[in-house]
Amino acid sequence: MSTTLSLAQEREAQYLFPTYARTPLLLERGKGVFLFDSAGNRYLDCITGIGVNALGYAHPRVLAAMRDQARKLIHSSNLFYNEYQGVLGERLAKLSGMERAFFTVSGAEAVEGALKVARSLGQRSSPDKIGVVALNHSFHGRTTGSLSVTGQPKYRAPFGPLLPGVSFVESNDAAGLASAVNANTCAIILEVVQGEGGVRELRPEFLTAAAELAREYRACLICDEIQCGLGRTGKAFAYQGQGLQPDIVTTAKPLACGYPLGAILARGDAATALTAGTHGTTFGGGPLACRLALEFLDILDTPEMYAHIQAVGAYMKEAMLRLAHKHAIVKEVRGKGLMLGMELEKPAKPAVQRMLELGVIANVTHDTTIRMLPPYILEEKHADRALKALAKGLKAV
Repeated sequence: MSTTLSLAQEREAQYLFPTYARTPLLLERGKGVFLFDSAGNRYLDCITGIGVNALGYAHPRVLAAMRDQARKLIHSSNLFYNEYQGVLGERLAKLSGMERAFFTVSGAEAVEGALKVARSLGQRSSPDKIGVVALNHSFHGRTTGSLSVTGQPKYRAPFGPLLPGVSFVESNDAAGLASAVNANTCAIILEVVQGEGGVRELRPEFLTAAAELAREYRACLICDEIQCGLGRTGKAFAYQGQGLQPDIVTTAKPLACGYPLGAILARGDAATALTAGTHGTTFGGGPLACRLALEFLDILDTPEMYAHIQAVGAYMKEAMLRLAHKHAIVKEVRGKGLMLGMELEKPAKPAVQRMLELGVIANVTHDTTIRMLPPYILEEKHADRALKALAKGLKAV
């Protein structure tokens, strides 16, 4: 263990809340699809800061935009205009099919705001219209409101009571969803592909049922695209591959290439719910963050980039399926684009640890699923390296 790592561990143990079970690596720099630690070791990053560094590290266009804007203006209050926020709002509205945007610092903050929008619209109809229907295995954040609609009791239990009026149904259970939604429901919230829940896709018929129920009961359909959106599945947003048009979309993770930025996107009545004084943020939508997001969207939003994500993702998934046939411990391979999961019959941590020893970073979600969220610039030669490490990781289990 390096002295630098040891000192970092000692300081954190003394001065930080012990909220993270950290892997004993001190990361110092990144280049392309690789990360380097304080001991000089190189790692192929197949988790990208949990879906954040979608363009890898030290992308020349991102660095150029960052340097240029940092010389001009990093932050300014939302009491004033900056030249990029409106441009980014327009860009995201057109990309998503929404009408308006509100910028946040994180995905959890975006979910909080989305719930406020839904509650505000519900109150226009009835003081009892506060119900939210969410899904088991979902994950929407760790703040009080976002945690309230996260369908994993292990996260919610220590912090109750949380928001009232929240009910959970099983993913892809259309009948269960229909039983849960009623006249007092103000929102249905879902991830088209559940990330922390084990990379689980929602079926098209379930999504259609959710949209129809939302319309019938005048509830907001909220698509949480924080992990599965902005190119991750090979489309701008995952719901666009399902013929779905939500009322509210939350997004964050890769939006500003590692600089904190999220957004609430809304259309129709939901786009009018927040008015002057009803919501706000100090840091959301600053000039540097928005400038970086515009650069990211310029790089992402091309037919070539989406085709690349789909092609390399399909290449990886096919190879993972072949591994599944060779290893009885593999229960299922799931996902699309560069959002992939391999569920095992046993806890997956030993496999991920072995992969790390071999210089490939992945992680475990939902205890038994190896999750892969590689950067969009991944090439087949990088995928081959990751897959070789995965094969040896399965043997370790």
